[in-house]
Amino acid sequence: MNSLTPNTTQDSLTQVVLTAHQKTELKAKAHGLSPVVTIGEKGLSTSVIQEVELALNAHGLIKVRVHGDDRDVRLAHAQILCQTTGAALVQHIGKLLVLYRPNDKNNTATQKSPPRKPRDKKRLTKRQAFS
Repeated sequence: MNSLTPNTTQDSLTQVVLTAHQKTELKAKAHGLSPVVTIGEKGLSTSVIQEVELALNAHGLIKVRVHGDDRDVRLAHAQILCQTTGAALVQHIGKLLVLYRPNDKNNTATQKSPPRKPRDKKRLTKRQAFS
């Protein structure tokens, strides 16, 4: 099992449950991302939820910027997005939300490559080889 493959429970939508280690790895991957969806002052609408859905299908790990100064409203938006899209809230910092939802494309992309084989012998320089 990949370290980023989440445990899922069966609800009306599949809810993603992440361990602390998985959240740490996802936070590191999300550090360099820019927000792909912005929730304006009017709040969530069906078109915003559709854009989040499209972004999660395309990327799996996204940042969402939420305009507004009320922290409780931002957390409510995060909960609604997670419930409607089946994503997990990885991080909430200021006005940014980091959401993750795995799919087949992302699971293959996040898998680690196999470890390199160790060299059998130490390579010799030209001087060592001819002396």
